[in-house]
Amino acid sequence: MKYLVTGAAGFIGNFVAQRLCEQGHEVVGLDNLNDYYDPNLKLARLKRIEHLQTFRFIKMDIADRVAIAELFVTEQFDRVIHLAAQAGVRYSIENPMAYIDSNMVGMATILEGCRHNKVQHLVYASSSSVYGANTKVPFAEEDRVDHPVSLYAATKKANELMAHTYSHLYSLPTTGLRFFTVYGPWGRPDMAPFLFTDAIANDRPIKVFNQGKMQRDFTYIDDIVEGIIRIQDVIPNNAATDDIKLEKTQGSPFYKLYNIGNNQPVELEAFITCIENALGKKANKQYLPMQDGDVVRTFADVSGLEAVIGFKPNTDLQAGINNFVEWYKIYEI
Repeated sequence: MKYLVTGAAGFIGNFVAQRLCEQGHEVVGLDNLNDYYDPNLKLARLKRIEHLQTFRFIKMDIADRVAIAELFVTEQFDRVIHLAAQAGVRYSIENPMAYIDSNMVGMATILEGCRHNKVQHLVYASSSSVYGANTKVPFAEEDRVDHPVSLYAATKKANELMAHTYSHLYSLPTTGLRFFTVYGPWGRPDMAPFLFTDAIANDRPIKVFNQGKMQRDFTYIDDIVEGIIRIQDVIPNNAATDDIKLEKTQGSPFYKLYNIGNNQPVELEAFITCIENALGKKANKQYLPMQDGDVVRTFADVSGLEAVIGFKPNTDLQAGINNFVEWYKIYEI
């Protein structure tokens, strides 16, 4: 089949494009290569997959309505995996319009392209951040998500609502995945694994927010990719569902939404210990208060996803961190 993968120079999109090509599919990868973080890392990711014969890269901004519309008409994609977005909770506090353009307008152009060109299935990235400061754990898809604590989270919740509308009005099959703290080789340099590893390796102090009293459901990249690859074959339709709970809470039979996380929240101190173990060095910790837009805990209920694809993330954190640190050492050289 022919796929559009947006964010193909990004962390998750790059691995998804690679897997689809290895399965024999044709993949058009889109990215605007912006400078939110070092574009050289994005270019290096593209270099990983440029040799794949069924992969083509196009530099394009998903917020460019005319260009995206023309792309859909020209290429006639069978399926779309939409992973491009302006990422980062903290950045959204200082640069809100970047999130409106990329996450809101960008989602609208993709939905319109899918609607007008008979795309079989749109799989798109949501985020655990939609749960805001929810205290009930684990976070489940039917929980209320009406109180986002960052604009990033608000745009991701809006993406889910937009997808639901298109599924309801136009019978467009859409599946949203709420990602929980994805990490691994080729990961983003603005995320804790990279920031902490880089600081510890270079004898700089690390910033430990909320006095270290944080928990995250760290999810390894291979598990995320496996979930995406499996779920894109499960196309929502009018057929009866076995998951009555999700059917009641999600409305349209063409709309589905799932958590994808490791289902094992880890204390920030334990996470730092894993990096220390991998590097063979101790961290110099600088304890700081909670940051605006942040949350104390994330914890994914993944029973819905496991029920439909027979898989849930399960990579051990120390093993995943070891792989990340090995990549970091090579990439730094």
